[in-house]
Amino acid sequence: MLLVIDVGNSHTVTGLYEGDRLRGQWRLKSDRAKTDDEIGVHYHSLFSMTGINTTEVSGVVLASVVPSLESAWVSCCSKYFFTHLQKKIFVVSADSVKDMISIRLANPGEVGADRLVNGIAAFRRFKKPVVVIDFGTAITFDCVSGSCEYLGGAILPGIAISLDALSSRTAKLPHIDISKKPDSAIGKSTVEAMTSGIVYGYGGMIDGVIQRIRKEMTGSDSGEMEVVATGGMASIIAPATQSIQHVDPLLTLEGLKIIFEEKVGS
Repeated sequence: MLLVIDVGNSHTVTGLYEGDRLRGQWRLKSDRAKTDDEIGVHYHSLFSMTGINTTEVSGVVLASVVPSLESAWVSCCSKYFFTHLQKKIFVVSADSVKDMISIRLANPGEVGADRLVNGIAAFRRFKKPVVVIDFGTAITFDCVSGSCEYLGGAILPGIAISLDALSSRTAKLPHIDISKKPDSAIGKSTVEAMTSGIVYGYGGMIDGVIQRIRKEMTGSDSGEMEVVATGGMASIIAPATQSIQHVDPLLTLEGLKIIFEEKVGS
């Protein structure tokens, strides 16, 4: 089986693929202080709960935007997986996947590994110009040309950041949980008003950014381009937009699988 690891600033998402079947998936907080042994204990327990033995893992692919956790994960895999791995761990970076996606930036190393993974996964699916919107700690827009060139993108503060700012910097606005699209743009309570402002506000903001990106990428306001959203809040915000055509919560995990199979072998 293949262990795929996406280490983000807020959460680490992992998955176990048995062939094309996702046999297990876990989402844990990204604790920068966590050691390799602590990671090993947690995932040994998670595997056991799913009925999976660590000796069944035959490959590991990792994308991380947290350097300390990248090192801890590599060390963890060396201790607890490499003793029986048929193939070594593959770490995604701008340099390691440069033959799969051309990075059209002055400093390719600035691009987060997860953004490259998403770009590769989306292009392989649509085979045309595509923008990936990832709803994470930050909301990122990643633009990939019809020739699989990473062109750059945009970054917005994530929804959790905005909600924290609202509640921490105002006396009467509470912490709220955004779990579904509001029924109305006109909120009848403070919580409803905040929910509406976040969902429809971000929806309108995303449509505005995509409109500008579409014109720059295709040369017109109606140029052909796919827009796919991923990340925890994608399914909530997407219905409040006119521009998001696809929602795929597994896009990053699928991209990691594609990269491993092409770079290392199935």
